[in-house]
Amino acid sequence: MMVQLKKAVLVAFLLGIGPAETVAQNIEVQINEWEVPWGKTRPRDPYLRVQDQVWFVGQAGHYLGLFDSKTRRFKRYDLDPGTGPHNVIVGEDGSIWYAGNRASHIGRLDARSGEITKFMMPDPEAGDPHTLTFNHNGDIWFTVQRGNFVGKFDVDTGDIQLIRVPTPGARPYGIVVDSKNRPWICLFGTNKIATVDPDTMELTEYPLPDEEARPRRMALTSDDRIWYVDYARGYLGRLDPATGQIKEWENPAKSQSRPYAMTVDDKDRLWFVETLPQPNRFVGFDPKTEEFFSITEIGSGGGTVRNMVFHQPSREIWFGTDVNTVGRVRVP
Repeated sequence: MMVQLKKAVLVAFLLGIGPAETVAQNIEVQINEWEVPWGKTRPRDPYLRVQDQVWFVGQAGHYLGLFDSKTRRFKRYDLDPGTGPHNVIVGEDGSIWYAGNRASHIGRLDARSGEITKFMMPDPEAGDPHTLTFNHNGDIWFTVQRGNFVGKFDVDTGDIQLIRVPTPGARPYGIVVDSKNRPWICLFGTNKIATVDPDTMELTEYPLPDEEARPRRMALTSDDRIWYVDYARGYLGRLDPATGQIKEWENPAKSQSRPYAMTVDDKDRLWFVETLPQPNRFVGFDPKTEEFFSITEIGSGGGTVRNMVFHQPSREIWFGTDVNTVGRVRVP
């Protein structure tokens, strides 16, 4: 069931939260949302490899979901009770991988048979694999938030390598891979971003200037600059790995922003969601002009939008919400 079709007008102010806030341009985005039919199961972390085939996880419902945006049909693949899947990604060969966040494994689903193969973490302290992403060889880098690890998973052999983060309580969270095949990681429990040398497996930390910063999600532009959202302070930030230079921009909702889900489109524009405002707000930022150019309310309210993905062939951004919808944004 489609719960809303909304061509939202931009809002130039934040009702009940802060002062008037302007944007550089008046660009509208169109948001569609569909209700997931399996109760309040926290659908999240959508991923598309094939157009119109939207995979996502039901974190509170312990399943993998598939939404066909052409037919508007949902299909469910149940996981073991207590799995708490946090993230799903789909390989070039169609293999479907998920993070068993509460069950200490990375899993692979055979969508034809429904069979699931589990690859258990080799260290009992790495009990909560969190966010997965592919490198350029088709292997998987992942974060382990509470266990304080960054991991690499070989999809052919099933081998798992774990790198312990030296900063206690760093809470590795969002992760991306750059053009040099290096993973970059938000250390959400501290004011640091990390990277791992894929040859030596040596981890390097980059402290952010403000000790109160808490980077949560990140994106990568075509110039290999690392962009992050500071969940605690309400900033968008950029790290240039070539120089180590960091620059930040205060979000439209300022300290009342709580930016969370984040992605980048094919024009190198950053998109993120301010999750403290209710309804959540979908925000666009152009690195070329260094200006915010779009603020659009999410029709369902969103609750909290935790992760999202840009699908280049369709020029769509997909997200899940805590109010039990999956959503699509068509970017201009």
